[in-house]
Amino acid sequence: MKTYVVGGAVRDQLLGLDVRDRDHVVVGASPEEMARRGFKPVGADFPVFLHPETHEEYALARTERKTAPGYKGFTFHASPDVTLEEDLKRRDLTINAMARGTEGELVDPHGGERDLRAGILRHVSEAFAEDPVRILRVARFAARFGFAVAPETLALMRRMVEAGEADALVPERVWQEVERGLMERTPSRMLAVLAECGALARVLPEIDRALARAPGMLARLTARVDLASRMGSPLPVRYAALLLDLEPEEVASLSARINAPGDCRDLAVLAAREREPLRHPEAFTAETLLGALERCDAFRRPERLELLFQLVQADAGHMYGKDSALRQRLERALAAARGVDAGKIAREQPGDIPGAIQRARLAAIAAAQA
Repeated sequence: MKTYVVGGAVRDQLLGLDVRDRDHVVVGASPEEMARRGFKPVGADFPVFLHPETHEEYALARTERKTAPGYKGFTFHASPDVTLEEDLKRRDLTINAMARGTEGELVDPHGGERDLRAGILRHVSEAFAEDPVRILRVARFAARFGFAVAPETLALMRRMVEAGEADALVPERVWQEVERGLMERTPSRMLAVLAECGALARVLPEIDRALARAPGMLARLTARVDLASRMGSPLPVRYAALLLDLEPEEVASLSARINAPGDCRDLAVLAAREREPLRHPEAFTAETLLGALERCDAFRRPERLELLFQLVQADAGHMYGKDSALRQRLERALAAARGVDAGKIAREQPGDIPGAIQRARLAAIAAAQA
């Protein structure tokens, strides 16, 4: 029985990055032997065990065979006679198909270290085409590392899309990879790779159609999502930045289809509805300021304004911070409107409470903006 650290931990160690999670492959062992050694089995699809002390994952070396379309259509074979090289061959990219033994030796049968140095994402074998999730993973790794996709890998991804493999992706997996890609260093690389292989039209067709309608939109979209990443914005801001050029109905449709979380969906729809006024704060009147605050639900959830400010910064193409005209006008308007004593107005004008409160807020905002 031999154990090896595999995959991302080996890759990240070679890149000089912090290694957070370590996965292990066990060669020459059976499930019974693992149990005798105190490992706890987890998962129903294939033999994975938790170490009795470190609780890290140890998987028996295995091979796999495609049996049906989609990413779930596989059967696995794990036994003591499966070699490490056979296990590594089933992995997606050469940079993820390396292992390190207990003595520190590097096992790299597919040139992963070479591709790391060259900044290349290259598939290990034609078995790559059996799992459509790998299209999304390649795009995400491009966003994380800024690596180029090998021409032969990009060609294979195109053939997968043309064969309809991307159509088998379930919404949960699409969202999972989009979310991770948006949180990477250069999210625009994810979009570029998906567009190059044709997958953008399959998984995010609303964005693909918008780019086709207005080719100049690509540069603005690229700059916006990457700046949101450099600003360290939370996921809802990055997601809204991705969809800001879509119509609100398109944002709602896309978000529903990929099951985007409610906070991401709500901010993206709100931003799409408000994008033109937010791009021209100099045109705000007391009425439009109050309307924007009400639609943003700023009286109950003022934190949403901060998210909108970050989005506007990313859309403007620079980080202009606390002195922005939009921030100053909206924050001043909110403070003035919240200073209105709604209880007093309700007591004095019980016949028209909503209208009286709105008129008082408008007067307060107008005075604050003068």
